Amino acid sequence: MTTQTVDLTTSPRTGTESGSRIGAVLRVHTVAWPLLIAWPVGILATSFLISYTIYFLVQNDQNEGFTGSVFSVYGFVLAFYLQAMAQTFPFTLGMSVTRREFFTATGSLALAQSTVFAATLYLLSVVEAATDGWGVWMRMFGLARYLTDNPLLQFLTIFSTLLLTTAIAMAAGAIYQRWRASGLLAAGVGVFGLGGLAAILVTWAGWWPAVGDWFVDSPRVLPLVALPLTATALATAVAWLALRRATP
Repeated sequence: MTTQTVDLTTSPRTGTESGSRIGAVLRVHTVAWPLLIAWPVGILATSFLISYTIYFLVQNDQNEGFTGSVFSVYGFVLAFYLQAMAQTFPFTLGMSVTRREFFTATGSLALAQSTVFAATLYLLSVVEAATDGWGVWMRMFGLARYLTDNPLLQFLTIFSTLLLTTAIAMAAGAIYQRWRASGLLAAGVGVFGLGGLAAILVTWAGWWPAVGDWFVDSPRVLPLVALPLTATALATAVAWLALRRATP
């Protein structure tokens, strides 16, 4: 009797098999839970305590001050998905996981994480507003309140920008896996080059007032939610196109 080895990376998958492997990738991701949850929360708490102490000592009185410490969460989200593409992706391929399954699992995790983090940051902003900036007139979590008074738009703004951060990290990691450092540098130069050309064109044509008016006069949902989600879709497409032919 002979045995036949089946390569699960190329043979057809049933829905159950594919689902189990997506679940396996999610479990692999959660092994890095300190970077996924603990470190962002720890750094955010430390930043809050430092900022609160400073505002308490200077006795800030009804002159609300801004602290950008909340952006540390975005930094750790970026770091997590970069390491997911650089380290977790090659590991899961050795588990007979397909690129599509890895991408689906990672994207699902990004959606869940962005939702949880956005809800948490929004609730903290509500408490912050209700307590006059934690009693010291400090604004750390309510950044979206600078842009809109609509509670739903505030939540969606945080969610969409967090999701955009994950998509950018996944795209950068996938490009690195596909073309290594040269590809990543070329992509960076290309993005900055296109941005620079756009700035030159707008300046030459004198369109800056019109651009500013669009951001001010358009419905808040367009610049705060639709624009980041559109950029997220583009970055996600780039990530998949690079990853589907990437080799560890």
